[in-house]
Amino acid sequence: MSKNIALTPVSPALCGLAQAAELLGDRWTLLILREVFYGVTRFEQMREHIGATKQTLTTRLAKMVEQDLLAKRSYQESGMRERYEYVLTDKSRSLGPVLAALMVWGHQHILHDEPHLQLTEKHSGQPVQPGFVTAEGKAVAQDDLILTPLRR
Repeated sequence: MSKNIALTPVSPALCGLAQAAELLGDRWTLLILREVFYGVTRFEQMREHIGATKQTLTTRLAKMVEQDLLAKRSYQESGMRERYEYVLTDKSRSLGPVLAALMVWGHQHILHDEPHLQLTEKHSGQPVQPGFVTAEGKAVAQDDLILTPLRR
């Protein structure tokens, strides 16, 4: 992004990035979201995949339901008691591009490795990369972006 304007300081209370980091910024929340995006919705499976203790996972799932990041849906297998699975909400579903970008960034800059999964368009099978696009869908290079203050 170009640094062509002087921005006035923004209070963390009014900054979307700061508020998103506050909501999503711990490891367990991101790992739980990853699992639910992958289709893992049940407690025990999720616990095995992310390595959280029962207490940690229970606490975090309750918080994520309260914050409308996940919704609880009941299910019952034959002969078993009713249980719950956790599914994406519209709010968490909209995090898909953010999580994909974090995954790609983590592989490139921390693991220095190729990802084990790739996003592809389901009809064509073509790889998809996170990035910036205009409202019309035209790709925009990061160097061609500027921050523009909006009047309030």
